[in-house]
Amino acid sequence: MKAATIRDVAERAGVSVASVSRVLNGAGPVTEATREKVLEAADTLQYVPHSGARSLSTRKTRTIGVILPDLYGEFFSELIRGMDVAGRSLGYHLIISSSHDDAEEASAVIRSMRGCVDGLIVLSPHLDAASLAAVLAGPTPVLLMNGGADENRASIVVDNHGGAVQAVEHLIATGRRRIVHISGPTGNLEAATRLAGYLEAMARAGLPTTVIEGAFTQASGHDAGVALAAGDARPDAIFASNDNMAFGVMLALQDAGVRVPEDVAIVGFDDLPFAGLVRPALTTLGIKIAETGRSAIERLVRMINAAHEAVPDTACEVVRPELVVRPSSHPARGTDSAH
Repeated sequence: MKAATIRDVAERAGVSVASVSRVLNGAGPVTEATREKVLEAADTLQYVPHSGARSLSTRKTRTIGVILPDLYGEFFSELIRGMDVAGRSLGYHLIISSSHDDAEEASAVIRSMRGCVDGLIVLSPHLDAASLAAVLAGPTPVLLMNGGADENRASIVVDNHGGAVQAVEHLIATGRRRIVHISGPTGNLEAATRLAGYLEAMARAGLPTTVIEGAFTQASGHDAGVALAAGDARPDAIFASNDNMAFGVMLALQDAGVRVPEDVAIVGFDDLPFAGLVRPALTTLGIKIAETGRSAIERLVRMINAAHEAVPDTACEVVRPELVVRPSSHPARGTDSAH
């Protein structure tokens, strides 16, 4: 059967094509009687609007591009879940791609989306990719996330430094003194600021520091745990720069017969959905990932709707992590503190 056209709907409803367009696009005045006739005709004919034609007339695609540094991992799954829920509620679809943590890849992805989306959300832990987004997107509204603040662009950043300080101060309050940090990869802005927070909190407490570089993966956390379990100077606490590494180090220590938290306390970062399910449940810094994704979409849609306003949105929104205390960091034996 031939697909119904907008002219077929107009003919069946006994109105003009322009009236059908106004009803279906929600733009322009129509009487309630006309609206009902058009909707009834469209339903009877099973009319599906042509998205390309509609975007030409409205200059909107009702699509948002989301560029991630990676498509793998629970963090991005949870973030996209929140974005998708918000997008659907606002009548937008998402196009998702990855830059693979590479500036040239990010450039190619942004170019491919330009003109095909109404706005872009770019998650980049590297300054060069964020700068590319600002340069290449042209007039398309862009919201930067999880990177450095850009005074010329709207952005959402996590207070990674403050969260790391909270993690270390919590471990110190539970009686730990030999606190090791498993950092994220070199060149990653979030990893760098979490490392800086760890170093600052340790220096303030007059404690020695030990840093093992990880890769934000469970495997890198596991490797660090194997090395720590086999070493002569075992720590009494570990602050991992994300939950994946915290889980990896926990598994390695438990396999080596090291008790968590009796021998070594562990704190992660992100509060992924599995953090409360592992045993012992993981203490971590929560940033409400899905809610942050939802908020990002809602903000970008506001930017899209206000794209022609004289004063663009260039504010930097800061997400403050919240310490979620669970059994993996219960106080050391003989310590009264229950922080």
